[in-house]
Amino acid sequence: MKPNGIPRRDWLVGTGASLLTLAASPKTGAAPAQPQVQKSSDAEDADRARRMQWWHEARFGMFIHWGLYSVLGRHEWVMENEGIPVSDYEPLAKRFQPQPNAARAWAKLAKQAGQKYMVMTSKHHEGFCNFDTKLTNYCAPKQGPGRDLVREYAEAARAEGLRFGFYYSLMDWHHPDGARCAANEDARKHFVDYTHGLIRELLTNYGKVDVLWYDVSWPLDARGWESERMNKMVFDLQPDIIVNNRNALPGDFSTPEQKIVADQPGRAWESCMTLNESWGYHHADDAWKTPKTIVRNLVSCAHDAGNYLLNIGPKPDGSIPEESVRVLQEVGQWTSRNAESIHTQDRRPLPAAPFELRRFHAQGKHSLHARLFLARRNGLALGPKDRSKIRAPPRQRSAG
Repeated sequence: MKPNGIPRRDWLVGTGASLLTLAASPKTGAAPAQPQVQKSSDAEDADRARRMQWWHEARFGMFIHWGLYSVLGRHEWVMENEGIPVSDYEPLAKRFQPQPNAARAWAKLAKQAGQKYMVMTSKHHEGFCNFDTKLTNYCAPKQGPGRDLVREYAEAARAEGLRFGFYYSLMDWHHPDGARCAANEDARKHFVDYTHGLIRELLTNYGKVDVLWYDVSWPLDARGWESERMNKMVFDLQPDIIVNNRNALPGDFSTPEQKIVADQPGRAWESCMTLNESWGYHHADDAWKTPKTIVRNLVSCAHDAGNYLLNIGPKPDGSIPEESVRVLQEVGQWTSRNAESIHTQDRRPLPAAPFELRRFHAQGKHSLHARLFLARRNGLALGPKDRSKIRAPPRQRSAG
């Protein structure tokens, strides 16, 4: 397919006016905004702490971006970046024919890497549903795959004893009202009903679901999406679930992307990051992070009481790129020896002494790798006396 040069949002609206302008107009109420601040009661705080206990202990998860864009192998935003019309993009749904139960290899690799939960794209911005739905024919069982890919994923995660969740993009480049909802109230009502309906199916048809990971609230705000009603439905269906902050409400945790930034004290956060520079499969992207970099990122997140959600982008047949496998297997060698220094909620304030190591506490033990790295990260000089105090436990080495 050749790019036609028309920006996706302009093409969807059917005019030459950018929807970035429409989204900022008074009619839409859709200007990008930070999640609305909401005060919570003691009971709500206690319930959140209960629901999130496993997540805080887990620390390390696998993100999976997989969809029609994988067939093209040019980044998950290929439809937008190359201005591909819906009529040219839709046929990819027939060409998308992954091997059965590809998710079993993902779950096994996640467990080997020391990851405790998985989050898979149920619907990305392209609008294609990887799950069975009564609301559209643009879904895996009715197209090339011929079966429910989300169900295979959920069963694979359970088989390995992993928690799992669903990524769901509110933005939709395929649905005719996905852009029109910004300026047309009838379109907004129709598209919001469609969105809530898909989320209802996701949280009804797959048993217990641990995480709902919203993405991209453009072109509406929380009021436009009816996000409070959306979240109420979610918790009515799944009382133990946790939700993030990307439906324009604060949710249970924040989601810094491609960077490690601890949130305000008492606020849970999860850094989501790619293994190379793409979320979806990109055959030409070889900017792979090293195992050592991954371990350092994991240590940084865990030390500051955050989680690390590391992405893989499977190929169209569902297989994992070889370099992703190699990196995660090497990371797993480190996590298997240092699990206690990651999977704990015991984090103490940083020491004030200028030459004292920034230490990583875990059930009374310290990880040598974490202590040395965090000292270097914060510009601490380690002299002979400092080094003489460090004794490596047997077999503890840094990855890579």
